[in-house]
Formats: sequence, structure tokens, C-alpha cells
Amino acid sequence: MITAELVKQLREKTGAGMMDCKKVLTETDGDMEKAAELLRERGIAKAAKKSGRIAAEGLVTTFVSENKKVGSVVEVNAETDFVAKNDEFVKFVNDVAEIVADENPADLDALLEVQYKNSGKTVREVLTEKIATIGENMSIRRFERFESEGLVESYIHGAGKIAVLVDFKSGDTELAKDVCMQIAAAKPEYLNRESVPQDRVAKEMEILKAQAMNEGKPAEIAEKMVQGRIGKFYGEICLLDQEFVKDPSVKVGDLIKSKGAEITRFARFEKGEGIEKKEENFAEEVMKQLK
Repeated sequence: MITAELVKQLREKTGAGMMDCKKVLTETDGDMEKAAELLRERGIAKAAKKSGRIAAEGLVTTFVSENKKVGSVVEVNAETDFVAKNDEFVKFVNDVAEIVADENPADLDALLEVQYKNSGKTVREVLTEKIATIGENMSIRRFERFESEGLVESYIHGAGKIAVLVDFKSGDTELAKDVCMQIAAAKPEYLNRESVPQDRVAKEMEILKAQAMNEGKPAEIAEKMVQGRIGKFYGEICLLDQEFVKDPSVKVGDLIKSKGAEITRFARFEKGEGIEKKEENFAEEVMKQLK
């Protein structure tokens, strides 16, 4: 019988995941040494040792079906920019985006258990193999999938640094492409004013009021100034309130309306955003070695 304690011991010894440890222990009838060997043979123990390293490089990419009805955007991270340009890594990222679009996994855990196309293995197993063969920690960080009544369009900027996915309820491909590029360039956080959380708006209004009062304005005047200035705040973070990058005299919302189009949602992924990167000080490292 494979006990939880046995699984824990093998996990501590090899750094491999619980499910992998349980699987090999079952295959080896609880033989710890054979199980550890199996993990090494399959590259799992090797991959696990790399799992603690910070992976903030990598790629973001998109996949859109031929009929433009389904699309996905994914971020897969690696440790170095060099690996992000590796053909094997690029193919893996593209395959994952297609799998997300085709299989519609509920979350990352579900995605990892989906069958990787033409391999007889799961996405998790293929990822583990890639970590072992490429030699760097890698992880599928996030994804979004849109299924549209109208059309899904995408845009990738800077060879996989920024990826955008947009769901249009109605509209044409040319407009959709323009909106994708707008999102990539102007970095909106929300679709419209209604999407912005009320506590975020209240905090911004509080700051704007304090700024006005610090300028020596009385409270009632400060309140009026806040109402005037809050529009600029929306113009920065809401897509439909932003100035159109190709023609700043037009708001994106007005442009979309003038074309008889309607946008439902969007996703913008920027490679490595929000990941704390380790800062290397090579001069300091050399000094330590000299001492």
C-alpha cells in the first residue's frame, strides 16, 4: 500500500510533484530507490530541481480559429530570453494556445491534464519533458479564451512581448485589428466606466479632491474640480474612453459606434508583468569571490 508518508518522503527527496511521486511508487510497489530512478529517467526529478528558479521571460501568444469565432491568449514563462527564441519552446507555446481554444479548460490545473495533441501525453507531462530537455524552469502562467457571437481578433507585438485578444459582438476585421493595436499601445485596464470597481473610483476621487484642496481651493470648488478631472482618469484606464492612437481627436468608443460595431471584452497579456525578477549584481558577485 502506498501511504501518504511514503509519497511525502519521495517528494522531499526528489522535489517532484505529489501525483508524480504517487504514480512511480505505485509502479515500483513502493520501492523508494526504484521510484526515484524512474523520476530521474523521465526527467521529472531534474525538472523539479529547476522549479524554484524565477521564470519571468518567455512568450505570450494567441490563437484564433479560421472562422474567427474562438480565440485564446496564453503566457508561458521561461528563465531567459534565449530560450524564448528556441524553436522547440515557441512551438510548445503555440500548441498550448491552440489546445486552450480547442479544449476550453476551466483553469490552469485542468489545462495541464488535457491531452497534448498527437502525443498520447498530457500537457503537464510534455511541459515536464521540455523543462528537462531545454534545461530551464518553465511554466504556463495564464490564459484567456473567448467564444464569440461575432468575431475574435488578435494582435501580437514585439515577437511575443505583448498579446491582445478582442471579442467583437459586431464589427469588421479591419476595425478589430485597429482596436487590438490600440489596446497593445495604450494599455487600458477596463472596457468602460461601468467596469471599473467603485472602490477604485472612490479612491481616485479622494486623491483628486486632496490635490485640489492642496492647491488652495475651498471644498465646494474642489468637488467640482474632481468631477472635471475624473474624466481624465477614465480616459487613461477605460478602452472606450481612450483617445484613438491613430486619430487622437476621436474616442475609441465613438469610433466603434460610428462603425456600427460593439466590443464585448478584451484581454491584454504582457510577458512577465507582475513577476518579481531577481536582480543580478555581477560586479558584487565577483567581489565576493575575490574576498
